[in-house]
Amino acid sequence: MARILIVDDSQVQQIGIQRMVEKLGHETLIAEDGAKGVEVAKAELPDLVLMDVVMPNLNGFQATRTLAREATTKHIPVILVTTKDQDTDRMWGMRQGAKAYLTKPFSESELSEVLERVFNSKEPPAG
Repeated sequence: MARILIVDDSQVQQIGIQRMVEKLGHETLIAEDGAKGVEVAKAELPDLVLMDVVMPNLNGFQATRTLAREATTKHIPVILVTTKDQDTDRMWGMRQGAKAYLTKPFSESELSEVLERVFNSKEPPAG
């Protein structure tokens, strides 16, 4: 079981994703925008972050870049979860430090597959 932070400004999306994640046997944390997501990630050090892109205050690309550059959070894999489905969005997201990109809407099996792939490819901590 992993602790997964869901960062999304839509309460409907938060609830839907949270249900899927918990059904897959994981614990969830919630943040309602990118700035709060960075704050929660730094405080709670989740095993993974599911990050929306289009949000107020700090968008998902900016929040992902912040987490990837921060010494205390750079080991936490981020999966961008968004309706933005252009190849340029995917490339930009990966350049910001995301480990995967999942386009909404997605099924529980798609989420499970991406989570498994990211967890299995996770590099061991240095040191």
